[in-house]
Amino acid sequence: MYFIYIAPDFCSLCNDPDMHTIRLCARILTLAGILMLFSSCPRKAVVEPYSFFVAGHTYGVKEKPIPGLHMPFVADFETLNNYPDLHFGVLTGDIVYYSRDTSWSNVDRQLQKLNVPVYFTTGNHDEGHKQVYQERYGITYYSFEQGTDLCIVLNPGLGGWNIWNEQMNFLKAQMEKVPHYKHVFLFFHHLVWWDDDNEYSNYRPNSLDGRAPTVNFLSEVLPMLQACGRPVYCFAGDVGAAGHPTVFFADKRDNVYLIASGMGNQRKDNYLIVDVYPETGVEIKIRWLQGQDAGPSFPADEELPFGVRLFP
Repeated sequence: MYFIYIAPDFCSLCNDPDMHTIRLCARILTLAGILMLFSSCPRKAVVEPYSFFVAGHTYGVKEKPIPGLHMPFVADFETLNNYPDLHFGVLTGDIVYYSRDTSWSNVDRQLQKLNVPVYFTTGNHDEGHKQVYQERYGITYYSFEQGTDLCIVLNPGLGGWNIWNEQMNFLKAQMEKVPHYKHVFLFFHHLVWWDDDNEYSNYRPNSLDGRAPTVNFLSEVLPMLQACGRPVYCFAGDVGAAGHPTVFFADKRDNVYLIASGMGNQRKDNYLIVDVYPETGVEIKIRWLQGQDAGPSFPADEELPFGVRLFP
């Protein structure tokens, strides 16, 4: 609402009421025109830095007192609540071990302890294609905005780790909007870039459950991301379980960053904190749950691909 002050019309000292009305109306119209001019001028949006967290394989271990999130992760919620400018979090699949209402109700109660909204991606344990999950949380691929950035959640499990059919059409529609954003963040569960005969074969995921003989991420999805003209960060969550070597992974393919993080081994459990600076870029830090300090996750480009393993 604008409050307009109109200076006294000295010409109104005359006794002509019609002339006074004409001059008053003219002043009002002039001021209204000035206000319209200022309001139509383009204004540069002020975009503040913000942060979010990404946590994978968050059921952690199968046997625990509460069938929900990994308890060392829940114990670290105070750290997240005290983290400056934290705006949201994403759980990158295998949120529960058994996809049952009791497990999901426990997860919902645990997440109420956080001060920010949390988005879900679905893993093989979550059974996002089934009624229990969908009645509670709805569709398993979607997008949302944060400031000048686009966030996309995918579910490769619907296609044997492939993105195709309606989900591919959805992804293509989202990528058409990318020129309006500064960064793109993709979240999914499966290590869709992994194959047993490619350069990532040593960074095996927790599970190959549901994987088709061929996966189209490197052949179809990655070229689309590389061509978008923006930095793209892909987060997967199927690492870090007990008995599996890979607990963290990172690589870079042109403008596309591939990152995997998870928990459950109880020795090097970890999740990620992502700091987004609109003017200078993105910093990703590993938050270790067994006492190590958080640190940058990406070494120099010549040291990529990079991984943290529990054993050879």
